Amino acid sequence: MLERNRCNWPGTNDLMIQYHDLEWGVPVYDDSKLFEFIVLDSFQAGLSWSCILNKRENFRSAFDSFDAQKIAAYDEHKVAELMADSGIIRNRLKILATVNNARRFLEVQSEFGSFAQYIWQFVDGKMILNQWEDTAHIPASSPESDAMSKDLKKRGFKFVGTTICYAFMQAAGMINDHLITCYRHSEVTN
Repeated sequence: MLERNRCNWPGTNDLMIQYHDLEWGVPVYDDSKLFEFIVLDSFQAGLSWSCILNKRENFRSAFDSFDAQKIAAYDEHKVAELMADSGIIRNRLKILATVNNARRFLEVQSEFGSFAQYIWQFVDGKMILNQWEDTAHIPASSPESDAMSKDLKKRGFKFVGTTICYAFMQAAGMINDHLITCYRHSEVTN
């Protein structure tokens, strides 16, 4: 197998490498995929991404394939069911935030025509192309993630602090934070 020079954060974890090589930093305009990233990034708060990635399929199953319409209709019975599901992160506040965020997500879709139309405005519709040489230089937030966080909170979203928003922007390809030495840096640039 061809050894490639990539960012160092995936380490030797096959799932993390696959995520890095195929998804991270690729521009996403599909609303259902954007909602999935919102859910996963909000559950990541205080945890490692590998923890979330290892449970991703369990999350997909537990949360109806990240269908915002279905999640917006969850009731207390469904929340209790999720709290009993050992395959996901059983944090009541994060589960309730996911239900709330699904409702807010649908409101944004209704207002803007799509969530993508809304969310990409924070980077003027195009990827921010960074030129990092070292992972230590990558910030945890930016003026764009600050603005996104502030607006999402104003719209009633939960677990959308600036650090979570920055991670979301990286995942959704709104920011290219692949190191310049990583083979994916030039591949994901739009």
